[in-house]
Amino acid sequence: MKKICIIGSLHWDIVVNTNKIPKKDETASGSKVHYLFGGKGGNQALSSNRYGSDTYFIGRIGKDNFGKKILKTLKKSTIDIKQLQVGSEKSGMSVAVIDKKGNYKATIVSGANLSIDYKKITLKKNTGILLLQNEISEKINLIAAKKAKEINCEVWINAAPARKINPKLLELIDVIIINKVEAEFYKKSLFQNKFNKITKVITLGSKGLEVQFPDGVHKKIQAFKVKVKSTHGAGDAFIGAMASYKLRGNNFFSCLNYGQAAAALHISSTIKQRNKILEKDILDLIIKNKT
Repeated sequence: MKKICIIGSLHWDIVVNTNKIPKKDETASGSKVHYLFGGKGGNQALSSNRYGSDTYFIGRIGKDNFGKKILKTLKKSTIDIKQLQVGSEKSGMSVAVIDKKGNYKATIVSGANLSIDYKKITLKKNTGILLLQNEISEKINLIAAKKAKEINCEVWINAAPARKINPKLLELIDVIIINKVEAEFYKKSLFQNKFNKITKVITLGSKGLEVQFPDGVHKKIQAFKVKVKSTHGAGDAFIGAMASYKLRGNNFFSCLNYGQAAAALHISSTIKQRNKILEKDILDLIIKNKT
């Protein structure tokens, strides 16, 4: 079976719950605080691994306390972390504030994530999907994408947070996943004719998603209706699950639906419940939605 390689960020997240996200110059009282494993790369790796993929991860942490906590979480999974780099930099971290409706705002401090040593990156020959994000340097993404094409491996990128993407990197991308805000940022570059070969997935939150295929086919898929507890990390749950399902030979529409169901279960679960979501739960939700 093919493997998924994820090269990306690792953060130790501080998540604060509040009734109201503060405006500029305003202080709001919080009700709870959680300390969690995070980073788009790390979250997507856990998601793909949880739903059955043989996953290996390449990234970088520091030798500090946050780095130790990140490493401890990764070791609890079956993710191959032989290429995890450890440096003298501070480990990446983020702070997120979530309101009672599940909406959130977050700030990241990248730290060691921006110091990944490209010389230490090796892609295994049986890698089927390379999954990238924008929380690491574009130089690393470009080098990794070139390596992927040398072994006939698909390259997927979650182009978030939004930033200019080198056309040389876009030429190597097979699938790009962005949200509606990021799509607005990229509309003058990503949607040019020369990049029509890229399958573009635009997530729309509660309104589902849109997908545009290289052959010009454009489809919209509705979201599953669930009671939202927090949308934090939903995109990563979606992407990791979708990539995992695709690697097992399923058609792309089925993968989108599978990822949507994984995200729906994620946002409707408490933080403690999320680690217990199984593939059976995803498939049950899909079946329930059809009846």
